[in-house]
Amino acid sequence: GWCPLSPTGTQSTQLLLEPPWTPPLLWDRVTLTCQGSGTPGITTWYKDGQRWGKEGPVHCVATESGNYQCERPGTGLSPAVHVIDEQLVLQVPARALLEGDTITLRCRG
Repeated sequence: GWCPLSPTGTQSTQLLLEPPWTPPLLWDRVTLTCQGSGTPGITTWYKDGQRWGKEGPVHCVATESGNYQCERPGTGLSPAVHVIDEQLVLQVPARALLEGDTITLRCRG
C-alpha cells in the first residue's frame, strides 16, 4: 500500500512513494504519486526546483536522482522527496515514525 511521508489529516499536497521506503532509490524505479484535495488531474511536477514538464498525471516515475515536488491547485506545493542513486543505503518505511515505534530497517546494496 501507499504510505505518506508526513502525517495525514492535513489539506496539504503530499508525495507518496512506491515502493514505500525512504530514502527512495533511483534503481528501484520509484513511482511518485501526488496527493491533495486540489483539482484531480491537474498536477504540476518539479525537479530540483524547476518545472519538470507541463501539467500532467498524478503519477510519475523518477528518471534521475534529485529533489521531486508536485503542486495541486488549492493545496499548493508538496514537500520535496530526494531520490538518490547510491550503492549502499539504509532505508526506513516512508511513513510518519514516532518514538517507541518498532520499525524494519533495510540495508540495500
